[in-house]
Amino acid sequence: RGPGGAILQEYLAEPELCQKREELCRQIQQEEDEKQRLQSEVRQLTEKLARVNENLARKIASRNEFDRTIAETEAAYLKILESSQTLLSVLKREAGNLTKATASEHKSSGGRES
Repeated sequence: RGPGGAILQEYLAEPELCQKREELCRQIQQEEDEKQRLQSEVRQLTEKLARVNENLARKIASRNEFDRTIAETEAAYLKILESSQTLLSVLKREAGNLTKATASEHKSSGGRES
């Protein structure tokens, strides 16, 4: 082998290196495209997550308001029920007193009606 063989070998290796470089450049471009696509997806998902969180916060606040209103309504209903029971007891007691008073008056008048 002479000096010409070494030059020929370098010449043949150079296109192979260029080919490998081109393949690597193609792979880099694919990765950069994929990176941009993923970044875009992340941006869209982040925006969607923010919207979902806002809606969720509003709905939770509404649910809490419903819970508060229901609790107040139940408390008011129980007070009404309790007041009704008290009123019923008073009416029964007063009716009993009136019955006793009427019976006493009837006895003291001798059962005569005027």
